[in-house]
Amino acid sequence: QVQLVESGGGLVQAGASLRLSCAASGRTSTNYAMGWFRQAPGKEREFVASIAWRGSTTSYGDFVKGRFTISRDNAKNTLYLQMNSLKPEDTAVYYCAARLFFPSDDWSRYDYWGQGTQVTVSS
Repeated sequence: QVQLVESGGGLVQAGASLRLSCAASGRTSTNYAMGWFRQAPGKEREFVASIAWRGSTTSYGDFVKGRFTISRDNAKNTLYLQMNSLKPEDTAVYYCAARLFFPSDDWSRYDYWGQGTQVTVSS
């Protein structure tokens, strides 16, 4: 079992930056790939980014276009998402997720989820 807790969300203006964190606890010694997803009201859950266990492989949703960076510090059991040049359309609840071994852009393949953190970008 892995428990995930996100933090770092908030209300910002367009063009600002935020860094989200996801603290993992439990069986963190296992090789988990991690991902960030988001969900806006009335929309489906959307892939944001994923990262392999050692951080050597990352992947991003098409909309990111170089604005976001996913990273992880395994010594601290923490996942990050640095978000720059935020836009109003980035407004959503952001979730971190974990699955064994291989990252995926399919949210249904993840086994563990945090409770989410709200990101609101005003124009």
